[in-house]
Amino acid sequence: MEDEKKLGLRNVVSVSVGLVIATSSLVQLGQGAGEVGVLFVVPMIIACILNMITMLTMSELNALMPDVTGGLAQYTLAGLGPVPTIVLMIGGYMISNILSTGVEASIFSYAMGEVLGLPIPNYFWTVLASVIILIANLRGVDMFAKVQDLVAYLLLGSMLIMGILGVLKMGTQPTVTQPAVINGNFKTVVSSTAVAFWLFIGAEYAIPISKDVKNAKRNVPLGMIIGLGIICVIQGIMVFGFHNYTLWDDLTSSPAPHLLYGEKLLGKPGQIWMCFVSALAVVSTQNSTVQGLSSIFAGMSKANLVPHFFAKTNKKDVPFIGVIFVSVTIMICAWISQDSSDSISFLILVGSVFWMASYVCAHIDLLVFRHRLPNAPRNFTVPGGPVLPIIGIAGTLYMIVNISTDPVERAKILIITGVVLAILFVYAVIWIKVKMHIPVFKPVPMHEVMAMENEMYGKIRRKRGNWK
Repeated sequence: MEDEKKLGLRNVVSVSVGLVIATSSLVQLGQGAGEVGVLFVVPMIIACILNMITMLTMSELNALMPDVTGGLAQYTLAGLGPVPTIVLMIGGYMISNILSTGVEASIFSYAMGEVLGLPIPNYFWTVLASVIILIANLRGVDMFAKVQDLVAYLLLGSMLIMGILGVLKMGTQPTVTQPAVINGNFKTVVSSTAVAFWLFIGAEYAIPISKDVKNAKRNVPLGMIIGLGIICVIQGIMVFGFHNYTLWDDLTSSPAPHLLYGEKLLGKPGQIWMCFVSALAVVSTQNSTVQGLSSIFAGMSKANLVPHFFAKTNKKDVPFIGVIFVSVTIMICAWISQDSSDSISFLILVGSVFWMASYVCAHIDLLVFRHRLPNAPRNFTVPGGPVLPIIGIAGTLYMIVNISTDPVERAKILIITGVVLAILFVYAVIWIKVKMHIPVFKPVPMHEVMAMENEMYGKIRRKRGNWK
C-alpha cells in the first residue's frame, strides 16, 4: 500500500548524497582543484551531468523492473545475461565498494587520532562507527533513513558553511594570494573530468530503497538528480574557498586536503570541524554502502548469482546476513589499510574502472530493452530517445581511458583491470554451469528475473534440481 511506504523525496536525496560525499571525495576535490585551480568546477559540472544521465537511465530501468532488490544486477541479468552480471556486480560493486569504504573508515580513524590525540588506538573509531551503523541497519529501513537524514544534511550544511566562509574571506586565518587558474590547458582541464567523476559516483544507491518510497516514479529520479546538483554546488563553492585560503600546491601534496583547508581557514577549530565533517562523511558513506550492498546481495541471491543465505531476512525484513557480512569486511579492509593506504588507494582506482563499466552496462541495458521491449509499460522514460544513454556511454568510456593523468599509472590500472576481469570471467562461467544450469551468455527473460523476487521461485528450482 502506498500509505505504508515510509520514505519520501527528502530521504531519497539523503541516500543519494550518502555514498557520493565520502572522505575520498573530499581528498579528490582538493587534489583536482590543486591541479587546475578554480577551473576544476568545469570538469565537475561535466562529471555531474554525466552522472545525472546515468541516474535517469537507472530510473527507467527501475520503472521497467520495479521493486527488484538487486537493482543493476537484475537489470543486467535480463539485458545482457549472467556473465556480465556476475563480473560487473562482483568487481564493480562489491569489491570496489567494500574496499573503498574500508579505506574511508581508515582515513577517518587517522584523522580522529591526529586531531583529538586521545590515548586510544585509531582503529577504535572504525569499530565504533561500524557497530553503530550495523545496529541501525539491522533495525530496518526506517532507522536507516533516520540516521542517513541526520548525517547527510549535517554533512552538507557543514561543507556549505565552510565553503561560504572561504569564499567571503570570513576565516580567522590570513588569506593567500595566488592565481585563480594555474593550468588552463584545455586537454588538462578536460582530462581532470576523470578525477571529478569520483565526486559524484554512487547516487544510484537510492534505487534499492525505491520499493519503500512514496510516489517512487517521481521521487526516486528527482531525488537522485537533486542530490547530485546539491553536491556539485556545495563542492564548487569549496573550490573557491580553497583559492582564498589554501595554496594550490599544498592541496595537491596533502594526504588530507580537507583538514588542511579547515586549519588554514579557522585554525585548530577549523581542523576539528573538518574532522567532524570527515566523521559525518564516513558514517554517511558506510551507512549507504551497508544498506545498498546488502540489498544487492539479497537480489543476486534470489537470482542464484551468489549463495542463497544472503536473501535471508530478520523480523524487520532486513537481509541481515548481508548487512553483517558487509560491515565485517569493511572493518577488515579498514584494518588492512592502516599501514598500506597508498597501495589500496591505487586498487580503489582499479575498482572505480569497474564502477564506471557498470554505468556503461546500465546504459547498454536500457538500449537493449528499448529495442527488445519497445512497448513494455514504463512510468518513467529518459527523454531524447537514445541520445542521452549514448552520451553517457561515450562520456564514461572517456573517463575509463583517462582514469589517471599519469600514463604509467594509467597503464598499470588498465592491466590490473584486465587481469581481474579475466579471473572474474572464469569464476562466473564456473558458477553459472555448476550452480545455475543456464546458458552462460543468454539473457534471462525479464518476467523470469522479476519472478525470482518470490522466494518460492528459488525453492522450486532447487527442489527440481535446476539450481544448486
